[in-house]
Amino acid sequence: MTSIDSHDARALAESLRRVYDAVAQRVTEENATSPLAAKVTGHLGRPLGEVVVVEEKYRLFEHAALQLAADRYLSAHSPDAEWFGIVGSDVRWESLINLIASAMRAGSVLLGRPDYTVASIGPDATMDVIKLGMVCTHAPDGTPVVVGVSNREDYSKYALLTVIAADRAAATAVREEIDRHRNELDPLRGQVVSFGFSEHRENELLTFIPRADLTPEDVVLPDGRLEALEEHVVGIGRHADRLREAGQHLRRGLLLYGPPGTGKTHTVRYLLGRRPESTAILMTAEGMSKIDFAVALARRLQPSIVVIEDVDLIGEDRSQFETSPLLFALLDAMDGVAGDADVTFLLTTNRVETLEAALVQRPGRIDLAVEVPPPDGPARARLVRLYARNRPVEADVDKVVAATEGVTASFVKELLRRVVLTALRRDEHALTDDHFSTVLAQMSGDSESLTRALLGGGTAPQPRVKARLEPPSC
Repeated sequence: MTSIDSHDARALAESLRRVYDAVAQRVTEENATSPLAAKVTGHLGRPLGEVVVVEEKYRLFEHAALQLAADRYLSAHSPDAEWFGIVGSDVRWESLINLIASAMRAGSVLLGRPDYTVASIGPDATMDVIKLGMVCTHAPDGTPVVVGVSNREDYSKYALLTVIAADRAAATAVREEIDRHRNELDPLRGQVVSFGFSEHRENELLTFIPRADLTPEDVVLPDGRLEALEEHVVGIGRHADRLREAGQHLRRGLLLYGPPGTGKTHTVRYLLGRRPESTAILMTAEGMSKIDFAVALARRLQPSIVVIEDVDLIGEDRSQFETSPLLFALLDAMDGVAGDADVTFLLTTNRVETLEAALVQRPGRIDLAVEVPPPDGPARARLVRLYARNRPVEADVDKVVAATEGVTASFVKELLRRVVLTALRRDEHALTDDHFSTVLAQMSGDSESLTRALLGGGTAPQPRVKARLEPPSC
């Protein structure tokens, strides 16, 4: 092996260094003038090292509102501006400023067209939103800025607003104006949404739900109770401004209690329909750990209603069960809403006796509790005709009522569904005593004992019900 002396080694190393520096300089010069870097720095009038970046994170379900806000901003400040995108690997994981720096440093990303994705804005409506893109525009004072919207992933998924400018005040002004538009244009406002939460990176699962269109005749409650509920939920909101002027609070808590199947959920759907301008947020059991987030959203999108069904599952009496942190989260969230906020907490429970006393007795949390009992005789008669819908009832309704003593509204609803189905199978239109007798006999059998329990069948129907429902002889 031929040896090399130290002088030659140093000369070779110096030659290699000059070659490396020349190549690096050439690559840097080429990338510095890349279309992506040139588009950004050329618009800002500053090299990348002298710009300021202002960012704001939004939850994924807020992406549509962010897009609407950005579009509103552009229409006011640069209506002819066009979005452009970035092409390259791992664009979901890097910030926009780092991607631009990568284009200058190594040419690993290129100027391209924006990426789009789809966001829900209603039960049956969607819109296209920018998944990764930037646009050259101006701040309210005329300072050149670059606005970017992207979906990012690190420990969680979120939508990111990025504003790049030579001046921090200009970038902040853009961010604040876009955020104001987002609040004004939020498609969640006035919607009925259900929130669940996944353990995977704390993702929020949002579902839009059609708002029910129910009339007072569709809700069967003891006399006066529906009117009291409507006055509490709807009436207070109707006079919100005058109540504020009079120094009265608007925040309210309503508790519906009664056995399963008596119509609490149905009553909730009616009340939501009576306030079509309100934002309704339905919390699932899985999502209760995020109740503080839901309440913050309700405050922002008021007038609003926060619905927590089966609250007894999180609020059982502490004297018998371990203290529930979810109960404390609920109480703290209710206490944290200002009195002048038009926010209604609508809670339901099947077991009011197990609820923590602090939830149902402390003033300022629940100010109206209404029982939804099993339907009495007149109510069952109304339910029979209600659930018959467009079918004439020629049966003896009094006998049907007598045969269904103690059942819930859910039981009557299923009874009528089966009665109508029986009539359809026989190609008959009117609902007769024989139809009811046949179905009640089936539902009273031993094979349907669990069904009766699930539907709230009470102590009826009893055997021999068919004989009681047979039409009298002539």
